[in-house]
Parts: sequence; C-alpha cells; structure tokens
Amino acid sequence: MINWLSSLPNFTAYGTPVYFIYLLLALLPLGIGLYFGKRFQWYEALISFIFIFLMFDGASWQQLFSLIAYVIYQTILVMYYHHYRKDNNSTGVFYLFSLLSLIPIIIVKLSPAMVGHNSLLGFLGISYLTFRAVGTIIETRDGMVKEITPWHFIRFMLFMPTITSGPIDRYRRFSKDYQKTPERSDYLKLIEKGIYYLFLGFLYKFVIAYFFGQRFYPHFEQAAMGDRLFSWNMLGVMYTYGFYLFFDFAGYSLFAVAISYFMGVKTPMNFKQPFKSKNIKEFWNRWHISLSFWFRDYIFMRFVFMATKKRWFKNRNTLSATAYMLNMLTMGFWHGITWYYILYGFLHGLALVINDWWLRYKRKHLKNLPHNKFTECVAIFVTFNFVMLTFLLFSGYLNTYFFG
Repeated sequence: MINWLSSLPNFTAYGTPVYFIYLLLALLPLGIGLYFGKRFQWYEALISFIFIFLMFDGASWQQLFSLIAYVIYQTILVMYYHHYRKDNNSTGVFYLFSLLSLIPIIIVKLSPAMVGHNSLLGFLGISYLTFRAVGTIIETRDGMVKEITPWHFIRFMLFMPTITSGPIDRYRRFSKDYQKTPERSDYLKLIEKGIYYLFLGFLYKFVIAYFFGQRFYPHFEQAAMGDRLFSWNMLGVMYTYGFYLFFDFAGYSLFAVAISYFMGVKTPMNFKQPFKSKNIKEFWNRWHISLSFWFRDYIFMRFVFMATKKRWFKNRNTLSATAYMLNMLTMGFWHGITWYYILYGFLHGLALVINDWWLRYKRKHLKNLPHNKFTECVAIFVTFNFVMLTFLLFSGYLNTYFFG
C-alpha cells in the first residue's frame, strides 16, 4: 500500500493552473446544487476527501497518516471536553485540554531544535488546524459552542479550501454559515466575488509573486552575499522578499476565499491592503487578519482579563505592554524555534508598545501636532519600512548571511 501511495501524483493546493481546472470541474455539481437551494453535503465530503488525499499522497504519504491520526486525536479531545463542559467548568480541566490540544504542534515545533530533524507528527497545515481545534475548545469553555458532533467538527477541521494555509476560521462562525444554504441572489453575489478574487489571486501569486520571488530576489540575494551588511543589494533583498511574501500569501488566501465562496461558505478575508497602515497596530489589523485576531482574542485579551482580575499590575500601561510582548513573542515562537523568528516577534511586540506610548505622549504633549496627508504619508512610510526590515529578519536570510 505504501508503494502504491508513493507512486500516485501529488497536487499541491493552488500550485498550478491545472489544479484549478480539476477543482472547478469537481465543484460544478456542488455549485449547481447551491444555485437551486440544495447543499449536497455527501458530494462535498467526497470531493474534499479526494482533493485532500491528492495533497498528501505521493511523496507526502507520511503526512497523510499524520493528518488522519491528528484529526482523530483532536476530535476525541473536543468531543470529550464538550461533554464535560455541559455540567462542569473547571479552569484546570480547561487548561489541561487546551494543553493536550497543543501538544502535537509543540512537538512539531520543538523537534528541529531538539533532535535536529522534523517530527513525523508534522504535516502541511498542522498549525492552522491547531488554531481551529484550540479555538473550538475555548469557544466551548466560553459557552459560545452549544452543540457539536464529531462529523460537524471533522467537517470544520478538514474544510478543503483552507486546510493547508488558512485563513483561520472559528467553529461557531463556520458552523452557522455552513448550516444555512444561501439564497440564490446571495450565492450569485458570492460567485461574482469569488471569480474576482480568483483572478486577483492569479495576478498576485502567479505573476507578481513569481517575478519578486523567482526573478528579483535570487539576483539581490546572490549579489548581497558578497557585500557589507548595509548595501543597496541588501535593500533589494529586503524589499523583494517582503513583496514576494505578501503577494504569494495574499494570492493563496484569495484562492482559499474564492473556492470557499463557490462552496457557499463566507471564509473571512486574510489581508486588507496592509502596506497602507499608518502604524504597527493598524498593520496587524490588516495583515494575516485571521491569525492576528486569533492571537488578539485568545492570548492578548485573555491575559489582560486574567491579569486585571488578579491585579497583577497596578499600571494599565504596564499591563498592556506586557500583553503585547507576550502576544508577539508567542507568535514568534509559533513560527519556529529560531533566533530570527523569536527576534521578529520581539521587535513587533516592542513596536506595539512604542506605538501606544507615542499615541499617549502625542495626546498629552503634542496636541498641536498637525494631522494631514503629509503626516499620514510619513507614518505609512515609517511603518512600511519597519515591516520590511522585520521581514528581512523573518526570511532567515540574515542567518545565512552571518552564519551560513
């Protein structure tokens, strides 16, 4: 069986135009059903299974078994906690189940640093599925998830368009959306938006990201290796990588949203013109929105609530600064146990602290400071270049430059 699995063709999600042809043809009966007010759940499950299988067969067959085991494990945890939560609400039990849900991703993230190679438990998309699973446990604890069945949870976890790289949805929002078949007029609007996002995604990922990632970046990367640290070529590396990262990831997210719309599900948008941000807080409200809001709601806000309740801090500015640093350092560690990911999170946490301090200082001491198009452009310029500088760090290029 292993030889058979490894010999099959593998289709990376949204990797080639041919993938879209197969996917759209497969989704056509589902779309026809939605047009006439019917959601063919059995057919959607079949198509999702086939395309998920094709993502993880071939050379990725080990990931397929890891995915199956992982989903079974998380389903057991979520269902058991849901059953427990009906009559009980122990904080210790909640933390225990949250930790148990996090254990697979902790092992996967620690393995390269601890044993020098990737864990066999890992598979493409494990981080995003972990956010969904832990988020469901948290929503259950908060009483927002009243009813859940194993099938509904598995359907949420394995929603095919978003399985490998998000956007990160919430069970309550997804379930409410999925259980309601859209009206014909609403579905036609989803199709219209989906087609637009699909073509915009093609422009982002297969044209703009291609030139920045495959043409411009390698040129500057090679040239900068022989330069001093601060050089024009290094700036080229910084900007080309930053633009590649945005257009590649935003393009992928647009594909996921478009396919979700075709399936009658309003998956949330992940990017909202982030390079127009006037400060770093606005940037995180526009960049990888589903991830930043997940961290905001489930780490930042919960830490603030707990610290306020237990009176850990006398000064609320100190509290918010600590919460910012905890939030962004956690995000840095989530990306990987390497110095540049951790420093990336630290710098963004520090930037959020400084941004809050500056706003307080400006309100108190600089009330007459002008606010106009020019000052907004200056703010956008500063924010944009700070973000690009941290993207250079995030890319791992400096690790190669200094230690490679």
